[in-house]
Amino acid sequence: MSSSTRNPEVVRISQKGQATIPKALREKFGIDTPGEVFIYEEDERIIVEPIPSLEELGGIHADTDRERGDVLERVRELKHEERRREDARGDRLRPTDTEDE
Repeated sequence: MSSSTRNPEVVRISQKGQATIPKALREKFGIDTPGEVFIYEEDERIIVEPIPSLEELGGIHADTDRERGDVLERVRELKHEERRREDARGDRLRPTDTEDE
């Protein structure tokens, strides 16, 4: 395959409607596997667009009330809290090592 990503490449579509994004394009646009992309129609074309990482989104909502990265930090806090709740729930549901004798 050529190093240019401008040349069209034939991609097969499976019976389930699945297609593989060519490696050169995944690498060029930073699409991780496994991963997710946006897909939508625009001007009679199908568009596949990488989903930005949390780090890339860090400052998009910054305004006079927030500093760059505040949204990213809040998302990380929420994920950490959710992980703690899941761990605590797992501890409550896990059987104890001691049995009644």
